[in-house]
Amino acid sequence: MSTPTTRISRWERLSRSQRENLNGQLLTGPSLVLITLVVLLPFVLVVIFGFSDTRLIDIPRLSPSTIEWTLDNFVDAARSDAFWGALWTTVAYAGLTTIGSIGVGLVLALALRRPFRGRGLVRALLLIPYVLPVIAAAMIWRTMLNPQYGIVNAFGQEYLGWQNPIGFLSTTSAELAGLPVPVSLLVVVCFEIWKSAPLAFLFITARLQNVPGEIEEAAALDGASGWQNLRHIILPQLRGVVLLLLLMRFIWSFQSFNDVYLLTEGAGGTQVMAIKVYTELITRADIGSAAAYGLLMSLILCLLLAGYLLLSRRKETL
Repeated sequence: MSTPTTRISRWERLSRSQRENLNGQLLTGPSLVLITLVVLLPFVLVVIFGFSDTRLIDIPRLSPSTIEWTLDNFVDAARSDAFWGALWTTVAYAGLTTIGSIGVGLVLALALRRPFRGRGLVRALLLIPYVLPVIAAAMIWRTMLNPQYGIVNAFGQEYLGWQNPIGFLSTTSAELAGLPVPVSLLVVVCFEIWKSAPLAFLFITARLQNVPGEIEEAAALDGASGWQNLRHIILPQLRGVVLLLLLMRFIWSFQSFNDVYLLTEGAGGTQVMAIKVYTELITRADIGSAAAYGLLMSLILCLLLAGYLLLSRRKETL
């Protein structure tokens, strides 16, 4: 009798490394499909819209043969005063909120570094602005700053001698000591600082807890003052986390939409780039122009990220 031949499956013929590679591909396959559908495909469509003369009413009839490729959207943006105004407003908003939120977070983290009675409760209360839903926070601020019944104007007229109520959310500029002050822009900046400073506080507090106490004790024995201890020991330890926060906070603020729109809807000189994109898409129904503005925003952020990576690599090689 002839012995039956043993069939070897394709799986058994694979080596161990090939099996692990196949398992990895099977496990990551669903994630890659999801990323392609949710991220890559919409981005490709934005690029197509940005380089074409397309409006919302053209979407149902859009096909590769009907697309008219053009650079007009980018040329019009470069020639538009509204685009440059929105860009500079965005840079000012992002820069002020980044510096302000990290500065406030740093001060709070240093102030609450030493243990005292009730420190845990104080830390928990500081996190309320960050965990509060943005729509609830915006409505609270809108109510407080309302020129008719807001508590801020009522306090100012009663105790500070204001002759007329101030429209904090609609006033583009007002004179203070002879200097023009962008009132509405400063209000949305203060709101963003109040909302995002707790995140910087958390990051910096976590880093402070890992600062070796022996170094500070040795410096104190050598006669170092509190300022010298802060400048030469604590702050250098925080350089990495502060740089990371600067990048993250600027990117988040640069593309911020919800906070500004819920407070002012872009009025009073607060039309940032994200609101400009929304206006081009919804008000003017110009999807090509909106896509071009979005791509320009992405380009600026990519350049910023590339600069940060180059700076990080240069520090690692030193």
